[in-house]
Amino acid sequence: MAGNSSRRGAVRNSSKKGPQVGSGGQRRRGLEGKGPTPKAAERPNHKAYDKSAGAKRGTNRPTGGRKKASTEMIAGRNSVVEALRTEVPITTMFIANRIDSDDRVRESLTIAAEAGIPIMETPRSELDRLTDGAVHQGLAAQVPAYQYAHPSDLVDSQIPGVPLVVALDGITDPRNLGAIVRSVGAFGGHGVVVPQRRSAGMTASAWKTSAGAAARIPVAQAANLVRALEDYRKAGFFVIGLDMEGDVELPGLDLATSPLVVVIGSEGKGLSRLVRETCDQIVSIPMSSATESLNAGIAAGVTLYEIARLRAEQR
Repeated sequence: MAGNSSRRGAVRNSSKKGPQVGSGGQRRRGLEGKGPTPKAAERPNHKAYDKSAGAKRGTNRPTGGRKKASTEMIAGRNSVVEALRTEVPITTMFIANRIDSDDRVRESLTIAAEAGIPIMETPRSELDRLTDGAVHQGLAAQVPAYQYAHPSDLVDSQIPGVPLVVALDGITDPRNLGAIVRSVGAFGGHGVVVPQRRSAGMTASAWKTSAGAAARIPVAQAANLVRALEDYRKAGFFVIGLDMEGDVELPGLDLATSPLVVVIGSEGKGLSRLVRETCDQIVSIPMSSATESLNAGIAAGVTLYEIARLRAEQR
């Protein structure tokens, strides 16, 4: 029967509406306003707070700058031993507990010990974490963040010879960067310039591909590549860009004996419009029609070799 409170399971609710005895006015305080919403720069969980705090400390990162990792990890026995052979600046070498030793491990230990590099015996689980799950084969090495030069540092380089700089426009593969640094070192170049954004950086992979040249050839980072090229022109450099549809072919490059900046674009997009307009000449590498383009690293090597050859003829 409806309303029969004596049925099994029925419970009478004897509570009353309103504040309970001893509430201390908590319900009333809960209805009070909390004041105006703080500004974004005053809220610790808002991204604007970090910028504001950085400005107060004077440590704001420049607009458009790349966030630099504190370290890079090289993983794998072949990679580590090659990095040690080419004098990549390793700060610490990690070796797994109870590793099955082979020639690569023994050579790595010998080179590291002779170079005074700290060797840390580490559980494999920790190596997995340090290398972000890469195949490390029980061996890894830590490389510090690269210290970039300023583009103007390459104008007064201590490397002998007529100034020769390579600038990269849209090169995003660090292995290409490492190969270009290696070619610059091989053919008497004075340095490499990369943009801060949308560009490969001097990672452990680039270090390894450079085969030790990165220890001798400075890599500069430009906040604005076009502005850096304009500054080089003001300093007396000629700027040439590589492109399949160039106005001049590489063997006939009259500017080879002058202070020179060679700009290399990406394989897919080539030179960007503003960079192209900044160049004094657009130069092409003569090739068979069967091949549409060269890898950026190979194009740099061919161009630098030809410039070195032309300069040698003028001595």
